[in-house]
Amino acid sequence: MSEPTGAARRRGPFQVGDQVQLTDPKGRHYTFTLEAGKQFHTHKGAFQHDELIGAPEGSVVRTTGNVAYLALRPLLPDYVLSMPRGAAVVYPKDAGQILAMADIFPGARVVEAGVGSGSLSSFLLRAVGDQGMLHSYERRADFAEIATQNVQRYFGGEHPAWQLTVGDLQDNLSDTDVDRVILDMLAPWECLDAVSKALVPGGILCCYVATTTQMARTVESIREHGTFNEPAAWETMVRNWHVEGLAVRPDHRMIGHTGFLLTARRLADGVEPPMRRRRPSKGSYGEDYTGPGSESGGKRAPADAAAAAETPAVEAPAVEAPAAPEAPAE
Repeated sequence: MSEPTGAARRRGPFQVGDQVQLTDPKGRHYTFTLEAGKQFHTHKGAFQHDELIGAPEGSVVRTTGNVAYLALRPLLPDYVLSMPRGAAVVYPKDAGQILAMADIFPGARVVEAGVGSGSLSSFLLRAVGDQGMLHSYERRADFAEIATQNVQRYFGGEHPAWQLTVGDLQDNLSDTDVDRVILDMLAPWECLDAVSKALVPGGILCCYVATTTQMARTVESIREHGTFNEPAAWETMVRNWHVEGLAVRPDHRMIGHTGFLLTARRLADGVEPPMRRRRPSKGSYGEDYTGPGSESGGKRAPADAAAAAETPAVEAPAVEAPAAPEAPAE
């Protein structure tokens, strides 16, 4: 049984063509590709690439300035943050959430729109494996070229499960029986018709958007479309901790907001989504709202009105006013 694509590059001694990540005494990272006969230069001196070729991972090299550097292969989260960019990358914290919450499994058939620099594509390809399928759509040819180079550099060549199409998803999507669809774009609501036709019943739609207005419109559009269950929306934030003896405290910096994630599951054909029972607060839907429940004047969605109708009215008990005190006798 042959190894999965790229697995051979993740273990064993360093070889020519491997990516190497150096860590200096201050924890700073430097990434380069091993080449026979070349030197790596720092402001603290240089060393020969040949010192690492054939050495085990986790070795320490010293520069001509006697500064020690730890040499390891970069993890995929390290690689995507240091690779050349055409567009902003999907951060590892969000990629991890997508893999888990969209339930990306080995052999899955996945469609991705908005490739950017290839960060999420690399995570998805490693999750679906050689027997899966990832069909990526990117509108800009220059971004697609950068993403191709980044993905091939990480896996050491072309990945057999990857197909990349330059163009709009809603105009070019021809895949059927798709298990998962990941949309990283400005207006994912424009693709709901195409995505609904491609997804299998029970399949998952996952959207990655940057702003609250995009998130709100995407959620309401999914509800209005009628072929998905109630969408879930969230964001994640990562805060590291400083641990040094008794000095244990959160770091001053953190990875805060990068984007919002939404997931929804495809319903079976001809099935209407169950009626929502959550009652929004008064004024949640403005007078100009034209989505589900707009016939109620924007005050309450039909499901919420039905929930209110099922609740019997309870009259408040009558309360007698206290009697006025009697005047003192003269």
